[in-house]
Amino acid sequence: MLHIENKVYLLFLLIVPVLILWNIYINKKGKRFIFFSSKALFGVNSVRSLKVLLSKNLFFIKLIPLVLFILAIARPQLLNSYDIEKKKGIDILIALDISGSMASIDFKPKNRLEVAKDVISSFIQKRRTDRIGLVVFAGTSYTKCPITIDYDILKYFLEETSIGDLEDGTALGMALATSVNRIRYSKTRTKIIILLTDGINNKGEIDPRDAAKIAKDFNVKVYTIGVGTRGKAAFPVIDSFGRKQYIMIDVEIDEKLLQEIANTTGGLYFRATDKDSLQQIFSEINRWEKSEISVKKYYEAEDLFPYFILAGLVILLFTEFAKRTFLRTIP
Repeated sequence: MLHIENKVYLLFLLIVPVLILWNIYINKKGKRFIFFSSKALFGVNSVRSLKVLLSKNLFFIKLIPLVLFILAIARPQLLNSYDIEKKKGIDILIALDISGSMASIDFKPKNRLEVAKDVISSFIQKRRTDRIGLVVFAGTSYTKCPITIDYDILKYFLEETSIGDLEDGTALGMALATSVNRIRYSKTRTKIIILLTDGINNKGEIDPRDAAKIAKDFNVKVYTIGVGTRGKAAFPVIDSFGRKQYIMIDVEIDEKLLQEIANTTGGLYFRATDKDSLQQIFSEINRWEKSEISVKKYYEAEDLFPYFILAGLVILLFTEFAKRTFLRTIP
């Protein structure tokens, strides 16, 4: 892209038509005529020769360097523009329930925890510049993986998570408090906790509502997800002979509490009754919580004025040389 840095200097080009008009005036004012009986005395070809043409237009040729010098001081440039994207990620902490009820087989062919791990892994893969961490909870809670951009190590810890790692139960308040404590010092403008559970709060010293208020104080938004079919679900048990059997148990999710936690922090509550709905929920969260992207345009400028000056000097030297040699005229 051609760009003129000092456009105001282009006004000097108005000198050119003034000089042309002045030259026409001077020529007409001082013009004298000599009459001959026939121009054949001089030869027709000589009148049409390149030498005669250059001689007659030498003044206009000398104007070309002037135009080039004016363009040079206007500083023409060749611009190469390019954009640089600066991406600013957000911090996301996933609080995953690993209580015994997550072994229920209502997300066939896998249990709730295995399906949740698959969906969360896919969610992690879709993020690019965000820091993501993992908190697991049952009767107690702890940070399985601090917030990180090393998605490979995060997915490794996620894959290694299993039911039975913690005392059984569902400590929603503890899980949320642990998550807030881990993410509260984040410097990012957007801090998110995704709390996924299939039960009701029955363990822990911290009330989930109090933990939600703490999250709000630290500007942490909480998305809550209740996982489990409605009604009853098949739950695996081992009988006295060591055989795996399935019994039907009630699906108990405190949706009112999860809704209250989400509303307090400015988040949303979702209910996932199968794998497809759980995938859809994480897709929605992925769509809403976008990383910040700012685009700055930069230019690489190549100055062209040296070429204009060089061309002007060459033409000027040529005209001066020609005027004093092969284009010399008798006044």
